[in-house]
Order: sequence, then structure tokens, then C-alpha cells
Amino acid sequence: MKLNLSSQIVLNKIPEKYYHPHSAVEASELTRCEKLPTSIYPKAEDGARFIADAIGQEIKHKQELGETCVIGLGTGNSLTLVFKELIHRHRTAGLSFSNVVIFNAYEYFPLSQGSNHSSIHQLRERLLNHIDIDPNNVFSPDGFIAQEQIQESCKHYEQQIQDAGGIDIMLLGIGRIGNIATNEPGSGLTTTSRLILIDNVSREEMTLSFGSQEAVPPCSITMGIATILKARRIFLAAWGEGKADIIQQTVEGKISDTIPATFLQTHNNVQVVVDLAAAGKLTRIVHPWLVTDCTWDDKLTRAALVWLCGVTQKPILKLTNKDYNENGLSELLALYGSAYNANIKIFNDLQHTITGWPGGKPNADDTYRPERAVPYPKRVVVFSPHPDDDVISMGGTIRRLVEQGHDVHIAYETSGNIAVGDEEVTRFMHFINGFNQLFNESKDNIISEKYKTLKSFFAKKKDGDLDTRDVLTIKGLIRRGEARTACTYNRIPLSHVHFLDLPFYESGRIEKLPMSEQDVLIVRQLLQEVQPHQIYVAGDLADPHGTHRKCTDAVLAAIDMEKQEGAEWLKDCRVWMYRGAWAEWEIENIEMCVPMSPEELRAKRNAILKHQSQMESAPFLGNDERLFWQRAEDRNRATAILYDQLGLACYEAMEAFVEYKID
Repeated sequence: MKLNLSSQIVLNKIPEKYYHPHSAVEASELTRCEKLPTSIYPKAEDGARFIADAIGQEIKHKQELGETCVIGLGTGNSLTLVFKELIHRHRTAGLSFSNVVIFNAYEYFPLSQGSNHSSIHQLRERLLNHIDIDPNNVFSPDGFIAQEQIQESCKHYEQQIQDAGGIDIMLLGIGRIGNIATNEPGSGLTTTSRLILIDNVSREEMTLSFGSQEAVPPCSITMGIATILKARRIFLAAWGEGKADIIQQTVEGKISDTIPATFLQTHNNVQVVVDLAAAGKLTRIVHPWLVTDCTWDDKLTRAALVWLCGVTQKPILKLTNKDYNENGLSELLALYGSAYNANIKIFNDLQHTITGWPGGKPNADDTYRPERAVPYPKRVVVFSPHPDDDVISMGGTIRRLVEQGHDVHIAYETSGNIAVGDEEVTRFMHFINGFNQLFNESKDNIISEKYKTLKSFFAKKKDGDLDTRDVLTIKGLIRRGEARTACTYNRIPLSHVHFLDLPFYESGRIEKLPMSEQDVLIVRQLLQEVQPHQIYVAGDLADPHGTHRKCTDAVLAAIDMEKQEGAEWLKDCRVWMYRGAWAEWEIENIEMCVPMSPEELRAKRNAILKHQSQMESAPFLGNDERLFWQRAEDRNRATAILYDQLGLACYEAMEAFVEYKID
């Protein structure tokens, strides 16, 4: 069973030569915009193996010399895959850590006695408890000491590193604001270990470990930039689309204390290791024509012309031969013969992505339409990772599909229960208890007792405490009720609303369980029952908590299983990927774009607003201060504006889709 097919989506548009050059000359040409050596791998697991190889070799080399190997480690989620690979090698290949000394890159402050949220506790859980390292060889800043002792403690920590002979390998992740360890923007090149205030964006990222942003301590004791740069070798790991922007700024940008990771450019032995998704904004990936000769296909040509329109501030049909020549695109003139020929080709390609018939227009020539005319009506399944992603990402398209007579099913993959605030539960319980008192004369003891139990639980609950199963169940019911209301508003019968409650989500905390075969089989059963002609899945894999990726992996794995067994229904099925909650598709990749009128956009907003628990009080809005309906409208309008600027039709808003090729 293939459980990570989403990691291959990016491969459909990036030739291997851009991320795996075959010679030093090719590499020099491709990376001339990059100021840090950067290794790009098709999958995060491949990159993790590369880093584990280097660490393993250094450990063994030191063992042969009879010396200790000193390693500095962060505890970010980017490093989890590396830790898993090192544990695997310890268990299966005999890699010993008996000569290894570990220095923890940072520790939260202040910590209360008995706290399980410390950075060193996370490091033990993810790595140290699973290998044969001597506990006496593990060092960490002390998050429990009194504040007046911190300065002396930091000096002592620096001395411990020096006494160990210095750090041989420093392994770091990178935050979305360019922080390494917890050196936040403003950290200077000469900083050593010290106390630092944690930035709000970093705090949001840390909720994965703490359960809520409020539970994250306000400060951290971190290795400084100068401390990190004294390491003899440094690895910086990053995976996923969410890190693409900051990797581009770190690797190709100027050195600045506003992005502390750029200070790594001053080190002579740094390796940035990323997967294709995290490398997605590097010049050689997104604008390869600026650094090398290209093999021009329609998609790359479209990307180049959209870029050229942005540079020249012209619509496509006004681009000239001079524009092409002055901006490094003379190859396209040779290929197409003239700017006009290239312009009209790409203009028509983009024009053909626009359709008001996302399910296909019956009795119409579908030669240049993104969806086929038959069969009609189509059976459609929209998979929604959380109980509101459907309307946030493609609410206008859902209404079109319903209005045009298609048989639409909505499948909510997770309960979404951890994204409901406690006050929502209290509000509903007040209502239920009041209803019971007014209309049942308080005869229902179950309601009365449950009300008392929940009231007592919330009175004692502290930041970071996990909800009881009863509380999670009620929160899930709240999300179900909102989803049903939104579906009814969109005229989808409740018999077509499916709550899959995939087990991987039910950890009770932000950090989810591993996605398993059980999750896939639940999805597969629904697909076998409906046998859809269209499937919509989340391609919005930048979700910071990873739920979207796991949900999409479950759907793609189920489809792959059906394909391997020769399912007949799959031969007449197309899979479309949507975005919206966290990002939008780049225009060069859009294959279907559904326009919305002002009235349709308002209806989409109304459907999103049915999810009341996800408005102002939603726990996980991320570092984007806009509410989800605002994000959706802004992105949909921005897509329409971009089409307009390129010289195509002008609409109020547009929802964009990319086809996932099953074969």
C-alpha cells in the first residue's frame, strides 16, 4: 500500500535535471543564484537518508579514531524523519551512539517542575530513548532555573561545548520566519547562548508539541548564531511547501538579521537539504530559464510567459519579440517563430482552463474544455480533510455542480474536534441543559450528570491539558452539525454527507497518529459504494499541521488500490485537486478555473459562515490573521485579477484546480 503518493505530485512538473544535475558543470550553472549548497530530493525520506548517511559516517569515523562525535540537535518537526532513520540504522545496521555527545540547541523557559513539554523531553521521545547513547553525554540548557541564573548558566553551556571539543555536526530545522534554533529575527551574527523571547509565528509552530499556543512558554534559552557557526559541519533540513518561501530567502537572499538562517552563508561547510516541495521557490525550480537551457513543454512555456507578463506589466497578447529577447526567453522565439505565435498559443491554453461547467457541459463539444461532456450527470465525491475545507476551497464549484444536476457527495475525512474551542462546548451544554430543564423538567439524569462533569472538567482544565473523550465527542458533534447546515444550504441531501472520522486524527492532540491501512480502507469503501466520475481532493499540502497531506494520501492510496485491482469505475473517473485554506495554485499549473459572480461569491461566504466554531474563536487560524472566509475571498479574487491582467476575461472571483493523473 502506497501511503505517501502526495509527495510525488510535485514530480509531475519538474524535470529531474533541475534538482539532480549530472555533472559539476550542470550543477554550477543551475545553482548560480544559490548562496548555500542545496541538495534537493524527490521525497523528504530521501533527504533524511542523505543526512543520516553523513551523521553515521562521522560517528563511525570518530569511533575508528577512538574519539567522541559531538552533535548539536534541534527538535523541530523537520528533523523527525532524520531521527527515525538514525533509529532504524541503530536497530537494523548496528549503528552505535556510544561515543556520541549531544548538545540540545534550545530549551523553553520558564518550565514548571514535571513538565513533559520541554525540548529535551521531546528529543528523548523522538531519538535518545531509542538509541544506545550514554545519558551522561546529553547536555541541554536548563529551563527550570531562576531567571537571575540564566546568564551564568549560558556561559557554562558554552564552556561545556568547548570542553567537548566543539560541535562536529549541527543538525537544524528552519522556522517559517527564518529562525534557526530559536534565534528569532533580530538575532545578530555574534550572539552566543542566551535567553530570547519567542516570536508569535514560532509560538504557532510550537503548538504541535504543546497542544495550544497559550501553553507555549514565552521564552527560550537558545544556542546563539555564533555558537552554531562554530560547528565544523552544519545541515539545515526542510520539507514541504510551507517552507518553500523561507528556503528561497535563506538560500538565494542577502544576509540579514531579519532572516537569521541567512547567516549560514558565512559558513564554509553548510548543506541545505530539502524535498522538491520545499525547493519549489528556488530559481532553478520555478524559473529555470534564468539559469539553464530548458526543454520547453506547454506548462513551462506558460510559466515563462506569465512571469514575463509580470516583469513587463503587459497582458500576454501585447508581449513583443523585444520583451522575449531582453528577458532571456529568446529560445521561445526560436521555438515558436515569433512572439505572436507563442502569445496566442498560451493565451488559448489559459482561455481553455476557464469553465462555468466543472462537471462538463452536456451536449457540447468538449475538445477544449477541461472536463468531458459525458457521462451526464456525474457522480461526484468531494473529500474535505476538515469539516469546512470543502466550502472554503471550492464552495462556488460545489454549488455549480449541484445546480447543474450532478450527484454530489461530500466526505468529511476527520472529525475536526481539536479545532473547537472550549467555550463552544460550554455554549451547547448550556443550551442542552436549559432545554432539559424547560421541556423535560430535568428528568434526564444523563444530561444533568454530564453537564456537571463537563463543567467541573473545564473549571480545572489548564493550558495544554488534553480533552476527555466525552469533550472530543461533543466537539466533533458541533463540527458535524455545522457541516450538515452548510451542505443543506448548498442543497446537498444529508444522505450524501459522509463523516469518515479517519482514525489517524483521533489522537486528542495537534500531533496526529501515523496514517495507516485502516484509514485507507475507510476511504476505499466509500469510493466503491459511490463509484464516482469525479473526485475532488485537497492539494493544499501547506497545512502546517499536516492533516491535509495525510487525508490526501489516504484518498490517493485508496485510488491506487482500486487501480491495481482493475476497478472498472476508475477508468471513467478524473481526480481534481483544490486549494484555498492555506495557499493557491500557481497559474501555470491551473487546468480548470471556475468563475464566480458577486452573488455566487456571497453564497460561498454564507456557506463558510455556517461553520460558526471556526470564526473568531477558532484555535488554529495560523499566522494569517484573516478569517477563513476572508482568505478564501482574497485568494479567489486574486486569481480572477491575475487572469484579467493577462488579458483574459474579467470575473469577480475564480476557484482553481489541477488534475491528478491516475495513470
